[in-house]
Amino acid sequence: MTTDHAQTDIPLTRQLVQHARAKEATADDLAMAALFVLDAVANALGGCASEQGRKLLRWAGNGPSRPGTPFDTGSHALLMGALTHILETDDLHRASVVHPGCVVVPAAWVMALREGASGPAFLRSVLEGFEVTTRVGMGVGPAHYRIWHNTATCGPYGSAMAAATLLGLDEDQTVHALGNAGSQSSGLWEFLDTGAMTKHLHAGHAAQAGVQSADLAALGFTGPPRILEGERGFFAATCPDGDVSQVMSDLDGPWQLALTSMKPWPSCRHTHPAIDASLELSQTLQHASADEFHSVTVETYQAAQDVCDRPLAESEYEAKFSLQHCIATALENGEVTLASFDDAARVKARRLASGITIKVADPYASAYPVDWGSAVEVVMTDGSTHRAERGFAKGDPEAPLLPPQVVDKSLGLMEFGGIAAPRQLAEAILALPMAEALPDLPLFT
Repeated sequence: MTTDHAQTDIPLTRQLVQHARAKEATADDLAMAALFVLDAVANALGGCASEQGRKLLRWAGNGPSRPGTPFDTGSHALLMGALTHILETDDLHRASVVHPGCVVVPAAWVMALREGASGPAFLRSVLEGFEVTTRVGMGVGPAHYRIWHNTATCGPYGSAMAAATLLGLDEDQTVHALGNAGSQSSGLWEFLDTGAMTKHLHAGHAAQAGVQSADLAALGFTGPPRILEGERGFFAATCPDGDVSQVMSDLDGPWQLALTSMKPWPSCRHTHPAIDASLELSQTLQHASADEFHSVTVETYQAAQDVCDRPLAESEYEAKFSLQHCIATALENGEVTLASFDDAARVKARRLASGITIKVADPYASAYPVDWGSAVEVVMTDGSTHRAERGFAKGDPEAPLLPPQVVDKSLGLMEFGGIAAPRQLAEAILALPMAEALPDLPLFT
């Protein structure tokens, strides 16, 4: 672990708090934050219609198992965070490999509701939460990600920051909140081997840990100030090739929220550059059938192969983490939608998916994690070869989803979740930069 960083006499969590609190938030920053909030809320409401979401809602008392059970703020954060991370269409920050929205937005939302915060105050806390959680993630290193889920391990720092800001905690209290939240960092990738539902709890627990740590800090409950860089802290325990100096790098740049990507397709973000390339090829090949492909090869980076090399997807969730399935369905159908991962879609794509070869290759391997890219090359049975390359994916800062596209995506997710008036809710969320309070969510009424 590399430990050199500026101001070594000041704990890293304190440096993070000072940086986030001092950074200016313009009207444009607040408007962009509102767009990310809309994306996260839509994901949560859409997640309610999934099998996992229905189980979570039953646990929460919104179903037949525990009707009317009182729910505390931390548990509300867990519920909303878990729901947000189910459909695999929530945001992703490349340099940290963290999904910040599914952790920070739920924590900030439930705290803002409880405290009666204004729209601008809420959005400010979201900016600060994104800033902190992604900066921690920027330093953890690739070895951490092979075992630990960055959203789960780095998320508690951001949720604690957002909650502490909404509570009006001072600098010392906020450092205590981050220290105790960070001590609860956890979340392992083992669930991928069976397609278990654990990943959703990762986001939920990270949101809950930050809320509860901030509430305790308000009561004087202390936490370790050097939880990040201490000899028995987070980096020492989980980051064998981490670089602590990255946590406080490029402080004069834009908010990290502005460097966060939005997903256009409901699958692991590691599949998206290859999906982009495959969709281009599909148009060129006019949606050729599996019989017309002699071979398909994808070039990508190591993390994509580690997480998404899955030639046979046995479930909807496994298919979302299968480069082979995503490429096959994009090539054959010319689109990737929520329906692209169901039983019928997996059966249709299986023949082509089973023969797709994945290779780790430059320039994609060495560019990661700053850039997430892939190339897809197909050889057809007629002998022709076709290739498409991507240095980044649709929805990245280099090719962002435009606000109307984010709205359309969000409306689709909310309609999938059965929300009666999605456009009205979307407009209310986008109006948060000038709002006196947050709108009601069907999730909490």
